[in-house]
Amino acid sequence: MAADGSGMSRRRDPVEERADDGVDLYGVATWERRGPLDAVSSGIYRVLVASARLFVVGVALLILVGIGGLSAVTDPQIGSLTLLSALPALALAVYVRRSDVTSGEPLSLLVATFLLGVLTANFAAVLNSVTRPFFSGLGFLGTMLFFFVVVGPVEETVKLLAVRLYAYGTDSFEAVVDGAVYGAVAGLGFATIENALYITQNLDAPTAAGLGLIGAGGGITAIRALAGPGHVIYSAFAGYYLGLAKFNPTNRGPIVVKGLIIATLIHATYNTTVGIGSALIGFATGLPELPSFLVYVLIYDGVFGLVLFRKIQRYSRTYREVHEDEEIDESAFDVASTEFES
Repeated sequence: MAADGSGMSRRRDPVEERADDGVDLYGVATWERRGPLDAVSSGIYRVLVASARLFVVGVALLILVGIGGLSAVTDPQIGSLTLLSALPALALAVYVRRSDVTSGEPLSLLVATFLLGVLTANFAAVLNSVTRPFFSGLGFLGTMLFFFVVVGPVEETVKLLAVRLYAYGTDSFEAVVDGAVYGAVAGLGFATIENALYITQNLDAPTAAGLGLIGAGGGITAIRALAGPGHVIYSAFAGYYLGLAKFNPTNRGPIVVKGLIIATLIHATYNTTVGIGSALIGFATGLPELPSFLVYVLIYDGVFGLVLFRKIQRYSRTYREVHEDEEIDESAFDVASTEFES
């Protein structure tokens, strides 16, 4: 095995394995850009890759406009409610970022991933709407199947797509744990636009005019605020495994699939049980509907959030252990440096 340009291992042809370093294997067993045709081929490939990404983003943007997702920007009331609803998810995403023991991720990449999370969410909105009727006549079983077969897999895949489209291929994605950070930010973008769409659909204009901003949208905003952190947790799981896949290219596919399965199961189980769980809590405690919902979400997200953070902490602990000698050597030569300097 040898390292390719990204530092990952690759299989070598038998000729390359046995040949001396001084043998020119260009066009025989290896390849790099040399002549004009090589340069043209590389340029065309880059254009095709960039065009594919732009096409995906362009289609997502058209869908966003078509379903009224820009209301969060153009309508001050909806924008304010959307911002309020996204605050818990934002706080959780920031916490995940601060848990990254490696070098901090550039703000520009985080913003780009957030925006891509907003855009790719629209693919899920369309697919969910198109497929829902096929499950609607099956009662609770149909609802459960819809969550496990469509909603969970589709939504977690499009959030992972938001990471894969840009951040994944940059030099800043330099550690496994970076996948969790970018996954969390993609989940924040997804939650933000989903909240905006829910609020837009449920906020009746005449009612809003009569009751005011908080009276008309307070309930739905509170519910969406509680649902948002879940998206961050689910996609952080999937993102972590995407990071693991990047540095284990031989098993990249199965690792990505494993991450999506984990995120999907947590996501779909939440969707399936939240109504029943909230009702049971309300029955047992006498709490009203919204507080019962809050208690259930805190318990559910708390359990899986703890699992996620223990996974990140395990990475952080191992990172510090393997870098312990390096840190000692650095301190011996640079007594003025501190752990807060970068």
